[in-house]
Amino acid sequence: MLILAVADQLFPPPIPEPAEDASTLVLARDGTPLRAFVSRSGVWRYPVTPAEVSPLYLQALLGYEDRWFRYHPGVNPLALLRATYQAVRTGSIVSGGSTLTMQVARLIEPIPRHAGGKLRQIVRALQIERRLTKDQILTLYLQRAPFGGTIEGVEAAAWAYLGKPSKQLSRAEAALLAVLPQAPSRLRPDRHPEAARQARDKVLNRLRQQGIWSADALTEAAQEPVVSRRLVPPMRAALLAERLRQEHPGTPVLHSTIDAELQYLFETRLAAELTRLPPRTSAAGLLVHNATREVLAYVGSARFGDADRLGHVDMIRAIRSPGSTLKPFLYGLALDDGLIHSASLLVDAPQSFDGYRPANFGEFFHGPVSAADALRRSLNVPAVDLLQRLSPARFTARLRNGGLRLSLPRGASPNLSIILGGTGVRMDQLAGAYVALAGGGTGGPVRYLVSSPRQDRQLLSEGAAWIVRDILEYNPLPTTLSSGVLRERRLAWKTGTSYGYRDAWAFGVTPTYTLGVWSGRPDGSPLPGQYGAVTALPVLVNLLRALPGARSDQQPAAPPASVTATEICWPTGLAESGSRASLCHERHPAWLLDGHLPPTLLPPGSAVRSPVVSYAADLATGLRVPPGCAAGQTRPAQIARWPQLVSPWLTAEQVRRSTVPPVLPGCSEPVAPVRGLHIDGIVDGATLRMAPGSTRPTKVQLKVQGAIGDVHWLVDGRLAETVPAAAVFEWSFREPGDRTVLALDDAGRFGRVSLRVIR
Repeated sequence: MLILAVADQLFPPPIPEPAEDASTLVLARDGTPLRAFVSRSGVWRYPVTPAEVSPLYLQALLGYEDRWFRYHPGVNPLALLRATYQAVRTGSIVSGGSTLTMQVARLIEPIPRHAGGKLRQIVRALQIERRLTKDQILTLYLQRAPFGGTIEGVEAAAWAYLGKPSKQLSRAEAALLAVLPQAPSRLRPDRHPEAARQARDKVLNRLRQQGIWSADALTEAAQEPVVSRRLVPPMRAALLAERLRQEHPGTPVLHSTIDAELQYLFETRLAAELTRLPPRTSAAGLLVHNATREVLAYVGSARFGDADRLGHVDMIRAIRSPGSTLKPFLYGLALDDGLIHSASLLVDAPQSFDGYRPANFGEFFHGPVSAADALRRSLNVPAVDLLQRLSPARFTARLRNGGLRLSLPRGASPNLSIILGGTGVRMDQLAGAYVALAGGGTGGPVRYLVSSPRQDRQLLSEGAAWIVRDILEYNPLPTTLSSGVLRERRLAWKTGTSYGYRDAWAFGVTPTYTLGVWSGRPDGSPLPGQYGAVTALPVLVNLLRALPGARSDQQPAAPPASVTATEICWPTGLAESGSRASLCHERHPAWLLDGHLPPTLLPPGSAVRSPVVSYAADLATGLRVPPGCAAGQTRPAQIARWPQLVSPWLTAEQVRRSTVPPVLPGCSEPVAPVRGLHIDGIVDGATLRMAPGSTRPTKVQLKVQGAIGDVHWLVDGRLAETVPAAAVFEWSFREPGDRTVLALDDAGRFGRVSLRVIR
């Protein structure tokens, strides 16, 4: 023993660490391998311990290879004597006499197969037994036993040949894998199934003789066919697996939050969606469980490895323009700041914000809109107006505090364009923010590993998050998509499209899940006509239909205590009261946050401080009596005035009710009344005839006099052109029909003409 101890110190065995040179294995939450990366030496070797494999495999392995493994010191003298006697008597090797420890010695160190090598193997086995426990020795065997080709260890073999983890092996499968390392090339079940079956049955017979398994169980196991899969490494959530390996270098096993079935569902459905998209287009999808913020499905590229679609690019981590997907958070923060309630009157008309002139998708304007409708329709002008009042820098800081970091060019400051997509975001961070709509305003980073702690970030108040989600839940889906979806679960959804049709987005929030979908070209080239509602939204709805339902997804959510319902009036934005009934032109249901009832926002720089105008009215005629005018008896009077910019969209009755009466004769007007614009170049009600037999359109040249600032020309409600006040506007009518031309200047004054175009 002294000699052995000295040799052990002078010539220690090269015992590797259990995870040394192991493959990196990324697992789904149920243990299913998603993707494996070969070890540095180019082999497939998955870390595993005796406690993680099937007891049936351990019984088969020890019963066949080394019954006395738990008791001998590394060498079994009786087995060696028996093997030597059989070799001398028969002239060939009948049994090797090697213990599992001796086999481990050969696995960790090249040892020649001759008498001197056998002696060295024995010494190494004795050294290993002095240094390691039996379970540590068994672990080395389980991880390094050869199973054919570049496959090492029982866990890699179980997945490669049988498509399952080693802890789920049947008796027949356990016997097969127990014998396979004896001759891995000759017994590979994928190449030599009959030889593999005969070797397996030999193990079963040995176990029958030893009484380890019952006769009935062994008979049943022997009837099981030898079935082997084609050796294909696992390749699910490929880009997430690569990401986790990069973020956690040296970790042999990464237990992800991915649901294997949902991951397969997302990958197959997103790949199928590519068939209806233009060439070189890719798509990405992310599914998050709201309560835990665990990512259940992660598809960074709908066709991983497709060179034409740049399938190696992970679009969930890529920084892309968010389009309009930031708008829900803007409206939520405006609610928290007391700027609006859900039915606040906002203005959707051509405006200039310090030289920035946003337009809507399709160039149409809608005049007076509620905050809820402006968000549902994703209107741009009201959003820019709110952002200017909130301030882009403050909005950006609030998002960053909530876990959503906007990417701006180096040295650039946040500006008004960020709310329309003039910034960059990552899908996973955006998804973490959308979770806040179902999480009481709390979002934060999504989780990819089961061991990762949840980090909560307060983005919105509970009430603001509830109101925004309620608004988006009542956003009707296109009729081609809505069948059955809203009956099965509550869905709040929002789409977005970046400038130049480069990015199409759709986000959906149910009480249980948050889904994100992106489509576009990874290289950033445009895809005209491919925008969120027609490209990404159908994909999101199809994925949603396939998700397992939850009772909570169907039940309406009661508002939190901070949210109350009321009815407000336009144009004031305030609640109706008996003494102010004349000021209520329209009634709208509204959600209030913390009981706060903000009045209608007035245009920036407006000289008027309230939408309610008070004046003195002559008691007899009702005409206005300006201050300082000596008149008869007067009474106090009020009118509710609409924002000047929405005037073109008002009815005649609304205009009348919001117009201050003329001044009483004999009184002077201290300020000249605001007059409308007059359009020159055509008279109201004119008829234009297209030239007979000609394909050339009918052209008009129009101009206004006395406009302030620029003039916005709208044809049939759609912005046609913005020109300086003194410039001529030219327009060609290519189709017959009734048309409307509207001119609106920066002061809110407008002129309108109607005409008819005939052939």
